[in-house]
Amino acid sequence: MNDLVNIWVYLASSPLLWLTVTLLVYGFGHWCMQKSGNNPAVNPVAIAAILIILLLQGSGTSYQTYFEGAQFVHFMLGPAIIALAVPLVRNLPKVRASLIPMIAALFVGASTAVISAVLTAVWLGATPAVTLSMAPKSVTTPIAMGISERIGGLPSLTAAMVVGTGVLGAIIVTPLLNLLRIRDWRARGFAVGTVSHGVGVARAFQVHEVAGVFAAMALCLNALITPIVVPVIVGLLKGMIG
Repeated sequence: MNDLVNIWVYLASSPLLWLTVTLLVYGFGHWCMQKSGNNPAVNPVAIAAILIILLLQGSGTSYQTYFEGAQFVHFMLGPAIIALAVPLVRNLPKVRASLIPMIAALFVGASTAVISAVLTAVWLGATPAVTLSMAPKSVTTPIAMGISERIGGLPSLTAAMVVGTGVLGAIIVTPLLNLLRIRDWRARGFAVGTVSHGVGVARAFQVHEVAGVFAAMALCLNALITPIVVPVIVGLLKGMIG
């Protein structure tokens, strides 16, 4: 038993261990999704996150140790976002033709995401700190955490809200938009990108390239507009927040 413990301590200190674990659990989640017939409820990000949390808790490994090993995945987020330019260029005429509707949808979508989050938190009796932490939940994590800290929220709680929002949005977007009979891939992609950031973009690309392109556009544009929208809306609703 002591030998096994010593082996685990040695492996846990290796950066490659948690990088390998991350890739394996995501691969397992992706396999599960394929076996389910690409059912949106079987989300590989959610599966990977749950498995990694269980592994970290079961092994007594700190998040800092995990991140030191898996930070290469974090580093690759930059090149992955830049790579989105490739499908964007291929679909540039469609993007140009939809520019004005996109701008209108962006302001409405970003504002609705913030207002609905704040009002829901107030309705459920959340504290002001929790309410403010929820406000920027629909923008990508680093920006959301910065906004949360600036308006008096809890950045760590905001990060959890962002992940949860992304996963939930990716799960419900397809059945919800089918129910609403929205067939335009541009509208479908832009909607999920505005609300569910990177996870939603990944889901949109799995469904259709045009949806993925417009989801990526929404992700980028929402990252620009949300830091402006959140303080304004929070200021207007300050009396309700407390």
